[in-house]
Amino acid sequence: MPERDPRRWLILGVLCLAMLVVVVDNMVLNIAIPALIRDLGASTADIQWIIDAYILVFAGLLLTAGSLSDRHGRRRGLVIGLIIFGGASLLATMCQTSGQLIATRALMGVGAAFLMPGTLSILTTVFDDEERKKAIAIWGSVLMLGALGGPSLGGLLLEHFWWGSVFLMNIPIAALGVLAAIVIIPESRGPASRPDVIGALTSTIGMTALVWGVISAPKEGWGSVRTLGGFAVAAVALVAFGLWERRTEEPMLPLSLFRNRNFAGASLSIVLLSFSAGGVLLALTQYVQFVLGFEPLRAGFAFVPMIVSGLVFNGIGVVIDKRLGTRVALALGLLLMGAGFGVLASLGPADGYLKLAIALVVIGAGSGTATPAAVGTLLGALPKERAGVGSAVNDTVQQIGTALSVAVLGSVLTTAYRAAMPPDAPAAARDSIGEALRIGDPSLALVAKASFVDAIATTSWLGVVGGVAAAIVAASMLRPKLSTGVPEEPNISTNIAA
Repeated sequence: MPERDPRRWLILGVLCLAMLVVVVDNMVLNIAIPALIRDLGASTADIQWIIDAYILVFAGLLLTAGSLSDRHGRRRGLVIGLIIFGGASLLATMCQTSGQLIATRALMGVGAAFLMPGTLSILTTVFDDEERKKAIAIWGSVLMLGALGGPSLGGLLLEHFWWGSVFLMNIPIAALGVLAAIVIIPESRGPASRPDVIGALTSTIGMTALVWGVISAPKEGWGSVRTLGGFAVAAVALVAFGLWERRTEEPMLPLSLFRNRNFAGASLSIVLLSFSAGGVLLALTQYVQFVLGFEPLRAGFAFVPMIVSGLVFNGIGVVIDKRLGTRVALALGLLLMGAGFGVLASLGPADGYLKLAIALVVIGAGSGTATPAAVGTLLGALPKERAGVGSAVNDTVQQIGTALSVAVLGSVLTTAYRAAMPPDAPAAARDSIGEALRIGDPSLALVAKASFVDAIATTSWLGVVGGVAAAIVAASMLRPKLSTGVPEEPNISTNIAA
């Protein structure tokens, strides 16, 4: 057995610090949505693009960034990502329009694309199979603590300063992360390989076009030229990506990896898990502020039950994994998430915060149980020389699920809200609950709140379906023991502790 790095737990601490910048930013952005609507005049579509511009660039570049980090240095990739992310956060504080913020968020996606594969790839190379899932659970727990503190601090800033102040938090965290990475983390590389430029272009174009089509559908119509054109470009680009990856000698995503049942099952489970959660939780940040009337600081604390529950069940998930196996831990966690969304599906206009808190606790328990098993299984199915691109695969499938979730579930939410509103309501009020409340008509506000709650309940059923589907995938595809070797990929490690 190779000797373990004596600094591995200190290295894990630095990796957690680096990831905090991304977690804090994304959580704070959700809390800032009402402020963006109020101060920048952002529409529902603008809000979706402020979120999706980041996700699209992030997901599109992840595989390329992971491959480049493997070749040129994983620590170097991590440091570059932190510098770009911190610099883009500074630019975000100066934005005057929704368009400027969308562009800045896209730049932040570039930084995150280098940052995230670096954290997981370094974790994979530093920790062996025996300790990896424990390290991932600690990593996840620290990030949940960041998610707990981020919205609270963000809410405090929003109550006393302008919306751009929430991005200021990223800058000192990024600067400290850069310094700690240079001092503590050793450099590591995989085998030299050529960048897969065609693969990067086709995957980025395909994902961008796909989400563009989904976002355009509610406004333009599913049969419009704009929507169908987006889907057509996506189909052509993604098929081209798959064909190219099969024939090129040095693909950034070796498709033979998916012949490993654990790798494929964990990947698909993560996609469905992310799809279930992303769009619904985005809607809940608006629910607590627009419907329940929480101020930004209180809204930040509203999600404490989910984060604390996830924090507790992160450790429980590792214990279940060790004693009952990965398949049981992952399927149980996913079913719990589906049950939490089932509680949300029963949400009514007269319900207050208590039912939401119950749902958040159940969702947090499911996420905490499932995440170490899913991520540990995916990473454990990869050899160390592919740690960067393997970590990028994990991040990519997660972001694909999140991007589609924000696009699809966001579109379903918008459509359901519009359908629930009276036909004679002002057009702006039928497009956005924020606009309906801004008009100042008490009776219209009451109807808008009830319509928004109905829309959340309708959208939550997709979360239920996604959670159950992911659990079925995990139970049917994952195997306690894998056969040795994978065709066309003989170096893939298949010794995963179930």
